Amino acid sequence: MAKLSDYIELIRPFTLLPPFMGFICFAAVALGYGNIEINSSIFIKILIGAISASILNAGSNIVNQIFDIEIDRVNKPERPLPTGRIKMKYAVVLAICLYILSIFLSYLVSIQYFIIVLITAFITYAYSGYPFRTKRFGILANITMAIPRGGLLVIAGWSAVRNVFEPEVWFIALIFFLYILGASTTKDFSDIEGDRKGGCSTLPIILGVKRAVIAITPAFVVPFILIIIFRVVGLLTGNAIILYSLGIILSMWGIYVSWLLLRNPDDLCLEANHPSWKHMYLLMVVAQIGFASSYLIRF
Repeated sequence: MAKLSDYIELIRPFTLLPPFMGFICFAAVALGYGNIEINSSIFIKILIGAISASILNAGSNIVNQIFDIEIDRVNKPERPLPTGRIKMKYAVVLAICLYILSIFLSYLVSIQYFIIVLITAFITYAYSGYPFRTKRFGILANITMAIPRGGLLVIAGWSAVRNVFEPEVWFIALIFFLYILGASTTKDFSDIEGDRKGGCSTLPIILGVKRAVIAITPAFVVPFILIIIFRVVGLLTGNAIILYSLGIILSMWGIYVSWLLLRNPDDLCLEANHPSWKHMYLLMVVAQIGFASSYLIRF
């Protein structure tokens, strides 16, 4: 019988922080943008929305492991499904329940967020599941990763407070989309053997390790330079000092991550938890908090 710890491992809790924090931070951006005072009703909506985002991410993590079980037998044989600690039928039921719960909670937040969650649920399934399984198709895999975990997460948080058809939120979403578009590939280097056997043509397989590293390193710098550019031209209206500082700090951090990637690309294939993978998540969380601060702190 599976233990609770097995199910916790299955949902990969470390990956649930960015969507939870991101939803709250981008809702805070919307509050600051409109000078809206938070009340109990808005607070509850934001909290429910953040929980919904994390639950959806947990469900998509399970879906990925369900369809990748043969790949994980090669790349990550210690996971709950390849080891048999959790039976496939239980994983399927849990994934369905998490998707349904996330969709239900999103309806309590706003109609716009409800629609965003429906779209996100489809895209996260399409990434792993048949007949789509976009993770087989190189850059298309990166795009279907970046849309929900980058761009739509920004729009989702905003939708708890304001209308999503305001231009500023889309410029913020573009920054995070571009970041995830490249940075998400960091997880693919250590999975080359299994991905190749499973028919998934990731960028490291298509381009080779060194060229794939070179291709993705701009994603750790360029999106954060855009923060500065967008603020200079007036596309972003958050606190200028904070946004300029955020752009500089994140760009320098991104350069450091790029150095980690470039100094010995082959190490990426040997380490399942290469430091760059952790930096990818931490950098994103800092960027989310930085944006929230820039719109909430006006002076």
